Amino acid sequence: MRRLQELVGRAPQRGWILPPWIERSLSIGIVSSDPDIIRRQRCVNVIAFVAAGDAVSHLIMNSLHNFAGLLPVNIYNVLMVVLLILLPTLHRMGELVAGITLFFLILFGHMFVVWSFGTDSHVEMYFALMPGGTLLFLGVRHWRLFLVFFALSVAALLISINFAPSQGLFILGDEEFRYSLSAQVLLNAVSANSAMLFYALTALRHADLQLQDQHERSEALIQAVMPAPVAERLKLGEQRIADRIGMLSVMFADLVGFTGAAHGRPPEEVVEFLDGLVRRFDSLCERYAVEKIKTIGDCYMAAAGFDGRAGGGAVGIGLLAMAMIEEIGRQPRLGQRKLGLRIGIHSGPAMAGVIGDTRFSYDVWGDAVNTASRMETYGEPGRIQVSEAFRDLAAEAFAFEERGVTELKGIGAARTYFLVRSSTTDQELSM
Repeated sequence: MRRLQELVGRAPQRGWILPPWIERSLSIGIVSSDPDIIRRQRCVNVIAFVAAGDAVSHLIMNSLHNFAGLLPVNIYNVLMVVLLILLPTLHRMGELVAGITLFFLILFGHMFVVWSFGTDSHVEMYFALMPGGTLLFLGVRHWRLFLVFFALSVAALLISINFAPSQGLFILGDEEFRYSLSAQVLLNAVSANSAMLFYALTALRHADLQLQDQHERSEALIQAVMPAPVAERLKLGEQRIADRIGMLSVMFADLVGFTGAAHGRPPEEVVEFLDGLVRRFDSLCERYAVEKIKTIGDCYMAAAGFDGRAGGGAVGIGLLAMAMIEEIGRQPRLGQRKLGLRIGIHSGPAMAGVIGDTRFSYDVWGDAVNTASRMETYGEPGRIQVSEAFRDLAAEAFAFEERGVTELKGIGAARTYFLVRSSTTDQELSM
């Protein structure tokens, strides 16, 4: 099982990371805090910068071929580069302002280019890229607006194919230039499409990793506060979880002398001691298939037998208690004191369920809980006091020392025992 604290402390997975200067450039002008709007506005910036790069490449090629003859188109390209670079500043005016402006800027601007160079240059091919780019910055939530833009893109393409002059308005008869321009258009279209898809897939991968992180953390959180079978029932939509358990073995373990040892100590030292100890106890619970229920101050509560295996649960809780006694002996001092454990165990009927809303928890109630608490309270430091019911249930797995009759508050006289050793090995328990 993944540890919740490991997942919380782990740096978020981001997949392939763009260079910092590109990340900063793609966020220019974005002021929204909505992740969806940010993602789509970054797509607007990507498309604007890709279109600006395309205009620069055509400006260079046109100037090298015939600067004076293509002066109107060169002026258009310079103007487009400036407008496209400034376009991200429009994000401040609204969610879709920059995106819609970008669409119409390219739509009408490129109509001028098509009429300038003619259909023999195949520059109308750029219209085919517009629907895909538009979908990136509109997203599916604005699908109706996308359909309008899709229709406008198709209409522009059809008008260009059917009504634009084949030779265009500039440098008529220059077939070599039109052949070179056609090749450049094809190369630029492939590059622009690849750039937009690459960014879209990078953003999608980043979003997937974030969702995976959140899913792992939520799964670990649920499993940290309740048994795995109960967590599965919650995830399947069960509204009210309330179970009656015929025979549950419950253990309470209390740190002897903790209050005095912690008095006057720095909070960091006390928390570090408790954190290390509880972590070890949690690992022991996993080892012996026991469910940790909760910690109450310096008291640790666990139970076993939820699956109906009363005998196996009793053996597991007994082995856990013995392992906890050994573990506390290995722990460092808290201040000047060496702490011990006082443990009580009882087996009996109980109820279990999930309660709460904002901070829900899985808890256990009933005779097994009340009597186990009294077993701990009236026990002795460094020893495991158990009830007669537990002794009868786990008689074959452990050796016991009879303590006699103990008067328990709210319960009355009860025969109690000390668990002294195990006749069941870990290997036998796992079989």
